[in-house]
Amino acid sequence: QVRLVESGGGLVQAEDSLRLTCVASGRRSSNYDMAWYRKAPGKEREIVASIRFRFRGDIIGYADSVKGRYTSSRDRAKDTMYLQMRRLNPEDTATYDCDVVVPGPVEASYWGQGTQVTVHA
Repeated sequence: QVRLVESGGGLVQAEDSLRLTCVASGRRSSNYDMAWYRKAPGKEREIVASIRFRFRGDIIGYADSVKGRYTSSRDRAKDTMYLQMRRLNPEDTATYDCDVVVPGPVEASYWGQGTQVTVHA
């Protein structure tokens, strides 16, 4: 199995920046698809960034609500994924977690406990 631990959340003011970190352990995950999700109170869990593995370079996608402000990246050597968030606003307040999909006869999905991001106007 894969264990995922997120960190980097906190309480910030609007227009501030944060960098979230997701560290995978248990097995190498550098060649797996990964994603960042967030869950705000009263709202459905939402995908905000995805990383699809490609040998020559990952393909990264973003939700329209964060495009241009969030940057997702992965350090394959460290099995670590990052989410750089800039120009945060109160609508970004949520619990953020990372997911990894392990391929096989039956795909398995893993996720972490999440890290809280709170943005005050």
